[in-house]
Amino acid sequence: MGQRLKCLLVIAVMALSGVHGFHDCFVEGCDGSVLLDGSNTEKQAPINAKLIGYEVIDAAKAAVEAVCPGVVSCADIIAYAARDSTVKLNGARWEVQGGRKDGFHSSASQAEADLPPPEFGASQLIDSFARRGLSTTEMVVLSGSHTVGVADCSKIVGRLYNFNNNQMTDPSMDPAYAEQLKKDCPQNSWNTTIEVFMDTITPGSFDSNYYQVLQQKKRLFTSDQTLLNDARTSGTVYTLMENGRFQKEFGEAMRAMAVVGVKSGSQGEIRKYCRSVNY
Repeated sequence: MGQRLKCLLVIAVMALSGVHGFHDCFVEGCDGSVLLDGSNTEKQAPINAKLIGYEVIDAAKAAVEAVCPGVVSCADIIAYAARDSTVKLNGARWEVQGGRKDGFHSSASQAEADLPPPEFGASQLIDSFARRGLSTTEMVVLSGSHTVGVADCSKIVGRLYNFNNNQMTDPSMDPAYAEQLKKDCPQNSWNTTIEVFMDTITPGSFDSNYYQVLQQKKRLFTSDQTLLNDARTSGTVYTLMENGRFQKEFGEAMRAMAVVGVKSGSQGEIRKYCRSVNY
């Protein structure tokens, strides 16, 4: 596989698994609300600014509607796409249960309030996942999706130059790695078009190296590195380094995520087009 194609595939996996995970299920539940267009929908929230892959969902929906109209929801298509895109990068496989309904509402302000930002510490992450019925272990496992994808400079300059508002570099970050990131994201001239890989070992593979990178203190986000630094989560980090453990646990955690806030009956609908509610 060529490097350009691999990079595109990495971004697609990040987008699809991210949409299905935090970015859809954490706001209004797993109901496809992140797909809705509008001036104040979840798509417009700054925390969702880098989400892509909507065209993939559109194409899948059109193909399904052509064969069996009004049967498969956009929320279900997200779930299947998350699983299949992960498999494409030699990642985990899991069974996806269908039957979700698509939601009617989507709010940018709610997305900003509900989605865990990169600055969260362990306690905030644990609480955020617990409110959605997900365990601390499942939180650590699902964080492993950061084994693929990229982040732009806006998400990491705080750790590099003004950690805890003290005009210093986060001391939990490997010093050599921090200096490299500063070259990629200069203090006074960074921009959101500059992106760096989340995984410095195997950025094109869906594997357990996310946890190896944690051990090396080379994670971009505070919300990642905190998992190794906190006693409530560090044991799971080391367990997931074991051969094959992450793949198994990730599939199970995604199944748990997939039922968060699911809508049924009159709570939702099966949209004809994923970008708009039915009229």
